[in-house]
Amino acid sequence: MVRQLATYASVGVGATLVHYAILIALVEAGGWAPVPAALCGYVAGGVVAYVLNRRHTFASDRPHAEAGWRFGLVAFVGFCVTYLLMSLFVERLGAPYLPAQAVTTVLAMFVTYALNRAWTFRVS
Repeated sequence: MVRQLATYASVGVGATLVHYAILIALVEAGGWAPVPAALCGYVAGGVVAYVLNRRHTFASDRPHAEAGWRFGLVAFVGFCVTYLLMSLFVERLGAPYLPAQAVTTVLAMFVTYALNRAWTFRVS
């Protein structure tokens, strides 16, 4: 399980790099507004995370029609966890946003890993 969690974290780093690369490219080179650019990056990073986690982290053969929507729902849970923790750390506790985001990212990673392992990619 330690190897699987490490692989999950590595995939997360890769997906985050894709997300930010698209965000920055669309804003800086494409003249897009940041919010739609961030959403495009988020979706692209999510696709990368899904494909790599399905194949490498969990080695799942669960059909895409089933695993895909489950992965999307878990990603939404991670989004909500991020929102709640960042609101708590930054707005209520006054923490600096970058350290708060680092802690939040790690905590959200554990939540989404557990959900994806137990539900999204679990072999029936």
